[in-house]
Amino acid sequence: MSDLDDIDRRILRALSRDGRLSNLALSEQVGLSPSACLRRTAALERSGVIRGYRAVLSPEKTGIGFVAYLTVGLSQHTKRAQEAFEAAMQAAPQVRECHNVTGTVEYLLRIEAADLAAYKHFHTEILGALPQVNTLTTFVVMGSPKDERA
Repeated sequence: MSDLDDIDRRILRALSRDGRLSNLALSEQVGLSPSACLRRTAALERSGVIRGYRAVLSPEKTGIGFVAYLTVGLSQHTKRAQEAFEAAMQAAPQVRECHNVTGTVEYLLRIEAADLAAYKHFHTEILGALPQVNTLTTFVVMGSPKDERA
């Protein structure tokens, strides 16, 4: 469904701000009748434009006191090395996001850990033990004045 119109975009903006909006509240925000709004939302879900709904968690209240972005350069540039690295990242609960990127490195990770000691353990014992990993650069998040991920 690549032909999104203005109403679809308003639905998506409203749901990205609050995925728990009732259909009635959503229909009022976007200017549709409740039945038309429900049909459009269902069509956006069926087509895969809306892939799901999530709860936005408080890092502090869930024990996350350390967030960092990490660039990872691989020692081998093969499909097998990438698949092995990606499988390891899927299995690591500290890795909240893993992106294959272009440039001087292959991956950008978002890491969440309880504290610096927990991050050091992940950095040394998990990433440092992977034979595919060649370079690591850590960028510690000191604050997030804008974060629209849900």
